Amino acid sequence: MSRSLIILCTLVALLMLAGCGQKGPLYLPEPDPSETSQDDERDKR
Repeated sequence: MSRSLIILCTLVALLMLAGCGQKGPLYLPEPDPSETSQDDERDKR
């Protein structure tokens, strides 16, 4: 492979990794307790 192709692939990979998590945290937020209790009441019916 040519040196410029290796550099290009490396730069693309680094840019993709740099974009991870830029729109917010990478985890699902915990549900609000009030929403959970309402869901539980609906399931019991």
